[in-house]
Order: sequence, then C-alpha cells, then structure tokens
Amino acid sequence: MKKISILGSTGSIGTQTLDVVAMHPEAFEVDGLAAGSNTALLLEQVHRFQPRRVSVSTKQLADDIRSSLPSGVELYYGSEGLVEIAAGGAADTVVTAVVGSVGLKSTLAAIEAGRHIGLANKETLVTAGHLVTELAERKGVKLLPVDSEHSAIFQCLNGENRADVASITVTASGGSFRDYTRDQLKDVTVEDALRHPNWSMGAKITIDSATMVNKGLEVIEAHHLFGLPYEQVNVLLHPESIIHSYVEFRDSSIIAQLGTPDMRVPIQYALTYPDRWSSPAARLSLAEIGRLTFREMDYIRYPALRLAIECGKTGGTATTAFNAANEIAVARFLRHEISFLRIEEIIEEVLQQHENVGNPDLEQIEYCDAATRELASKL
Repeated sequence: MKKISILGSTGSIGTQTLDVVAMHPEAFEVDGLAAGSNTALLLEQVHRFQPRRVSVSTKQLADDIRSSLPSGVELYYGSEGLVEIAAGGAADTVVTAVVGSVGLKSTLAAIEAGRHIGLANKETLVTAGHLVTELAERKGVKLLPVDSEHSAIFQCLNGENRADVASITVTASGGSFRDYTRDQLKDVTVEDALRHPNWSMGAKITIDSATMVNKGLEVIEAHHLFGLPYEQVNVLLHPESIIHSYVEFRDSSIIAQLGTPDMRVPIQYALTYPDRWSSPAARLSLAEIGRLTFREMDYIRYPALRLAIECGKTGGTATTAFNAANEIAVARFLRHEISFLRIEEIIEEVLQQHENVGNPDLEQIEYCDAATRELASKL
C-alpha cells in the first residue's frame, strides 16, 4: 500500500484527494492529515481514514480536538505541525494542497525527507521555484503536478524528447468574469467572483481565476516544472475547460490532454503515476459538447497575468513579491475591504516599490514575503 500525507486535507484539493483514496482503499493508506481551522471536517476524516498523525493551525484548536481523536493519534499544530506531517512519519507521497506560500517550508521539509510530492500548492514554486527544484533533483524526489494544466503537460510529455518541444500552451477558462468588460468589473461583488462557471475550487483560487492571477502563477510554475523559458510558455482562453493544456513539438505536431473538468483525475494520476486506474470522473463525449472555442489571451484585459509573466522573466524575489501582494489583496477583497479591481492595482503598486534580489536564499525569500505582505496590507 502507498502511504500518503495530505497538507490541507479539508480544502478542495484535500477532500478530493481523499475521494480518490476512498475509491481505492486497497491501494492507499493515510499516514497524516494537516488542516487549518475546519476541525469538524478534519475529525470526520480522521475517524474515516485513521491517520497516525494530525495537525491543525493553532494550539487552541489542537486542545479543542484532542479528546475527540482516537487513541494513539499524534497531534501537532502550527507551521511546525505542517512540517511534521510533511517530513515525519512514513508517507511515501505528500500531497501539498494548502493555499499560499505557507506551504513552502513544509514542502521543502518533505523533499529533504525523501518524500515524493503531489504538488497542488503552486505558490511554493512561484515563491521559491529554484530552491524547490534544485532540492528535488538532489534528493531524487519526483514533483508530480496536481493542477489540471500541469498534469496535462506532464502527460503530453510522457515518452517525448524534451529537446523536441517548441512550446507549451496553458489553457484558461477565463473565470467568473470572462465575458465582462473592464468597465463592468468596477462593481462586481465577492459573491459574483466566487461563481466559477466550470470548476469547484476554494475561495482564494476562484478569485485568482477571475483576475487571471492563477494563470500567471501557473505560467511561473510551468517554467520551473518543465525547465522551459517563458518565451515557450503560452496562454490561451478556452471557456469549456475540456483541453486542459497542450504541447507543440518542433515538427508542428500538437499533443493535447482532454477530459471533463474534474480535479480527481489529475490528483489520482499524481498518486498512481505511471499507472492509470479507473476514475469516478464522467466520461468525455465530444459529440455531446459539439464545439470547443478558443480566444487569444488579452493582456490588457488581464493586467495581473501580464505582471506575473514580467515578474517570472525578472526572476529573483519578484515572483515572491507578486505572490505575497496578491495573497493579501485577495484576502482583503474577500473581507469586503477593497474592490475587485483594486486587487491588481495593489499588486502593481507593490511591484513598483519592490527592490529585487536575484537568486535569493530561503531567508531572503521569507524577508521579502513578510515585507511585501506588510506593505500590501497598508495600501
């Protein structure tokens, strides 16, 4: 049996990972679960999947649930708890499904401990991609993408010579406001932004999809995962979310990966790679869909995507600053403190004040992250 631990078990990716585990109980054993503050759901998961180790976000929450845990379960909390679930225990694979740069230290700890990574926390590569990929290579650890787009590219590259790749194209649904003009975006609400037309995701990722920040983070992540320059990473609007991404080769051939929008498919592939198992996802019928549509990406309509790619090309701490500014701005929008369009304005204002550090170490990355968050909170 493959032993897995999940960081962010009560979130969208975490719960769907446990759906996959439940479908194949003979193949997977849950070693550890780390959650934030949704202790009611976490306790349900603990009693169903019987992990040996559990972590929550604070000491108070740990004290609250201690008496409700089965005997023998080890309980941790805070950032140290995340690291313990990631690097301690006996997991073969760690699914990093926490949202935000909070996943960086625990991911690095898991790699240091020799765990393979099911990577759903894109902010880890955006914030410190060079550190993560270098450590994974040194430790012989696989970084198996869980995002549907990166999983698609990963699958399209199976058995191919990387030198033959001309470009990769990451598809984008366009999010909740893909048919809105810039003028129409002035008065949109949090509730409007959270109505994604295709995917069921957490609040932060859904907002990132609406601003197209999510696609910018994915471009940066693709650069690190597949070792390609930004000039070979394209973005294409594809409202139906059927083609998850594709690869063009130098002979002009294109290989694409298609499927219904169901995150359990890329999650399961990351857990079973290189094998493919039966899945709960609905079968794709192109005849029923009838038509797939595509649009060129408009970088004026989506300035946050342009900023993300510019930061990726700049390198250094620029991507760390971009990510930290966005996390704070999105949190403020979700609290109804700022307007939707103010998110990208805050990102741009932060970047204008950012003093870039090339090839930063972990301490410099953490300093940049903290300083950026403080600035973005005050704007």
